Amino acid sequence: MTGSTDRTLRIGLGFAAAAALIVFLGGAFVFLLAATGAVPDLPALFADRYIRGVVLFTMEQAALSTLLSLAGAVPLAVALHRARFPGRRAVLRLFLLPQALPVLVGALAIITIWGRNGVLSGAFAAIGLPRLDVYGLAGILIAHVFFNLPLAARLMVAALDRVPAESWKLAGQLSLTPLATFRLLEWPAIRASLPAAASLVFMLCVTSFTLVLVLGGGPRATTLEVAIYQALRYEFDPGRAIALSLLQIALTAIILWFATRLGGDVAAGFGLGGRALRYDRPSRVRAAMDAAILSLGVAFVLSPFVAVLVRGLQADLVSLAVDPAVRRAALTSLAIALAAASLALLVSVLVILALEALRGAPSGARRGRDTARKGLETAASLVLVVPPIVVGAGWFLALRQVTDVFAAAPYVVVATNAAMAVPFIVRIVGPALAAANQATGRLADSLGLAGLSRLRFVDWPAMRPALGLAFAFALAISLGDLGAIALFGNQDLVTLPYLLLQRMGSYRTSDAAGLALILGILCLGLMVLAERGLAGAGEKR
Repeated sequence: MTGSTDRTLRIGLGFAAAAALIVFLGGAFVFLLAATGAVPDLPALFADRYIRGVVLFTMEQAALSTLLSLAGAVPLAVALHRARFPGRRAVLRLFLLPQALPVLVGALAIITIWGRNGVLSGAFAAIGLPRLDVYGLAGILIAHVFFNLPLAARLMVAALDRVPAESWKLAGQLSLTPLATFRLLEWPAIRASLPAAASLVFMLCVTSFTLVLVLGGGPRATTLEVAIYQALRYEFDPGRAIALSLLQIALTAIILWFATRLGGDVAAGFGLGGRALRYDRPSRVRAAMDAAILSLGVAFVLSPFVAVLVRGLQADLVSLAVDPAVRRAALTSLAIALAAASLALLVSVLVILALEALRGAPSGARRGRDTARKGLETAASLVLVVPPIVVGAGWFLALRQVTDVFAAAPYVVVATNAAMAVPFIVRIVGPALAAANQATGRLADSLGLAGLSRLRFVDWPAMRPALGLAFAFALAISLGDLGAIALFGNQDLVTLPYLLLQRMGSYRTSDAAGLALILGILCLGLMVLAERGLAGAGEKR
């Protein structure tokens, strides 16, 4: 196989995978309309005062969550990049865990720490201060910052890692003060990553479902995603659901467009952290400030995990472990997660290989090549703006015409969860392959490596460490998902998050705490096994 044929094949397979993703996401809207005969009434929607309030609250909580996450991530990323201590690698790994923790488990942990009967409220009450109220906007903001601040910090650390080593060396030779180093080196690198970080965090907060469902506390704290769920689950008004979905897509698309105009790369990667050589002159004041910032950041991120562990150990774990309902739910969750993660990895790798093939295409058709790359990147990010609940509902109704509705539900959930994981896999694996091709791509072309040979000797070694992390993230996303299963869950299809939600609804708080611990351990354990199994020794440094 020649290099040109290999490039054409990779581009074709990548576009086929992207087309399948677009058909799956877009076709759901068509089937939902066709199956119900509903017509979205946008003018009536805009005239509805309640919907206007929902839109304003959605934008408000997303904007505040993004602002707080970025404001906390900047000093945390600088301190983490600048500090050198034996546990730095462990801290970097800790900042991966919120993305792996099931959202429902995280919500319960936030309640345990910040709720009226939580640890902090108890401490406040002991000194005569009023207890905290975690339900409503305050609780949503705390939860969003918990999940997104570490993500933003890692994006910024990756940006600092890309600063040339010569710049750090020159700063050390000139004995620049910490303020001058921040102004001349650190802030320009972080500022370049802000649009990508802000757009990603904003879209995650706009489309947040589980956190708002659990912590919203009533109609005054309802987002578009929750309103879509209510329109489908309780009112079964597909026209209203689609109108709300179109409104949400339009809002997130506008934000994404502004971020792109500001120079943000929505496909920016976040990895495992590098080892930058810095030559900062010693400063006790700076070291003390870094230690204080890192201590606060680690305590904020680590405390919910500790809460899950402590509360879970107080439950009757033995009874839960032998409960047939729990075991069935665990097996169902595992089966769905493995299938969804494998499917997401396949689609994402095909898209990534196509993106790199387009990057290495002849420069004669540069405009067409760039347009094609942007199209693939957009297709891979569509699920960030398309409500998964609507996607699941559309295909569920479509499959109902040709098969048993309950038999089709698991397949809809698997495909929906797989689509949700694609943007993260592309962001994790894509930069690793791009860096390898930049370093060895011309050599591989000169040696005539193509097809399976290039995949074996060039692409696979470059992607292997990142693929382990990506597969682990896909497993975690699917294991902790409550969006699709909340719409289609029934007595024959129960996952651990759905069972956890049922136990919470019936006020079986001890069982809920135990299930949260089981789900968290299962999720984190599979993440470690998947990452180590695929990454092997390639990640050591």
